[in-house]
Amino acid sequence: MNILALDTSMGACSAAVLRADGAALGLFARQEAMARGHAEALMPMVAGVMDEAHLAFPDLDLIAATVGPGSFTGVRITIAAARGLALATGAKLYGTDSLTVMAKSALATCALGPFAVAVDARRGMLYLGLYDDAGRRLEGPLLIAPEEALALLPGSVLLAVGSGAVLLAEAGAEARRPLEARLPELQPSAAALAAIALEARETVPVLCPLYLRPPDARPQAQMVATRRQ
Repeated sequence: MNILALDTSMGACSAAVLRADGAALGLFARQEAMARGHAEALMPMVAGVMDEAHLAFPDLDLIAATVGPGSFTGVRITIAAARGLALATGAKLYGTDSLTVMAKSALATCALGPFAVAVDARRGMLYLGLYDDAGRRLEGPLLIAPEEALALLPGSVLLAVGSGAVLLAEAGAEARRPLEARLPELQPSAAALAAIALEARETVPVLCPLYLRPPDARPQAQMVATRRQ
């Protein structure tokens, strides 16, 4: 199976090709941290990993994408690219949430017990997911305040990773609920996504964005009124 995985959901842009031929695996991946410019960076990355893997686009069996949560623009970029490539190549689609991909990446760095993935969603909120020691999702993704998130954490969860882990740990300290924060720079990874897609052996008919909050941009009241006239 040849899998192309894409992610632009948060503060990085990444693409990966996973070639699975029986027990033999070949992974070709590129990732770059960036606050903006994902749309311009993604397709050159895709071309690069496809070239490194010595694959033509018709050779792809599956295209995997993160569907959110994350930035509205970033999520749309990934899903649009995956949909377009699937349409052009006939490859199947697979999608999963960005926090589960981050959990997979975190487990690749070290062995963890049950843990939380917490991403700073701004405005005093977190994107939160809870995972067991094998990276299986127990809860989430949720948009939740740090203080409310503490009430959801089982006693066995003593560790949080991601850009919001410090916020969660600080709330835990105030509530006398010890929690260690690690990997503040952790981002979703197309390489981890490709591995998840291979393990899942699933496809979806269509990729749908996972938005946990309404967009910041709203129509101006005067423009809305004009349209209604």
